[in-house]
Amino acid sequence: MAVQRDDTGVIAGPSPKTARDGETRVTVWVALAANLVICGAKAVGGVVAGSPALLSEAAHSVADSLNEVFLLASVSRSRRPADERHPFGYGKERFFWSLLAAVGIFVTGGCFSVFQGVEAFRGGGGETREGYLIGLAVLFVALLAEGGSLLRAVLQVRRAARAAGHGLAEEVRTGRDPALRTVLAEDGTACVGVLLAMAGMALHLATGQVAYEACASVLIGLLLVYVAYVLGKGARAHLIGEAADPRLRDEVQSFLDGQPEIDSVTALLTMRLGPDAVLLAAGIDLTAGYDSETVEDAMVRVRTELKRRWPELDQVFLDVTDAAAARRSADGARARERAPEG
Repeated sequence: MAVQRDDTGVIAGPSPKTARDGETRVTVWVALAANLVICGAKAVGGVVAGSPALLSEAAHSVADSLNEVFLLASVSRSRRPADERHPFGYGKERFFWSLLAAVGIFVTGGCFSVFQGVEAFRGGGGETREGYLIGLAVLFVALLAEGGSLLRAVLQVRRAARAAGHGLAEEVRTGRDPALRTVLAEDGTACVGVLLAMAGMALHLATGQVAYEACASVLIGLLLVYVAYVLGKGARAHLIGEAADPRLRDEVQSFLDGQPEIDSVTALLTMRLGPDAVLLAAGIDLTAGYDSETVEDAMVRVRTELKRRWPELDQVFLDVTDAAAARRSADGARARERAPEG
């Protein structure tokens, strides 16, 4: 287990990153265990009842179970240390496996559920009263299990929101950990899907009209497709190099502007390397009058203070530029372009 040491070398306990990963692993394992049990129960109940909505929910649980395996892989693989081929580490593994999870939700859950609903419209129902009562009982147990898994995920998100200093809704929308965000989306969607399936089965049983259950199956599929789109969109943004939180950028800008050795910040670029790792590249123009040794000491101090204040700044690059010289060069180039030839 990774540990932190203070200035004297004394072990201070697990690092915050390791602790968060451990908590996320437990949350994912809880979701996986719940989904495996529920998947088997839904599949058996769906076959016995001849229920398309229940079979759609079984497909939903298969997709969720596979995705939890992806997410467990992402947590362990993303913490591998940087090497020569990957000098910025493997943090983006989280986003890659989350993208695969989104694809799994879309194909295995969403498309199969819509297919089941369409087939129910075309073929009618072959249900039995006893079978549907069994199916409703299975769904009720599934709702309890999914609700328990969702509650754990919500509690972890709430702790993360409290640590970040903002509300639960903002943490859900902008949460850094894609594994936790995916589990939360899956469990929330599962609870809604179970309620839709129960409503469709109950109305089918009461009226004899399979259309109610077929509609429930299609709605479950469309819900899964939408969730897959949202999760896939977030993973894509991170994989192609999304900037860090604008608030972090503004705070870093204010800090750099306040340093006596820095006259101006000519460029400030950020990119998220992982759930809690950010690359920072800043172009800075130094105040005139400092010798090279003083400048070197100042850059070391600024870089150290940046990492101390914002531990997520995993990679920090400070590029010293001469803004005045650059402006003079640019002005000269423009003047030469405007000058008549000859």
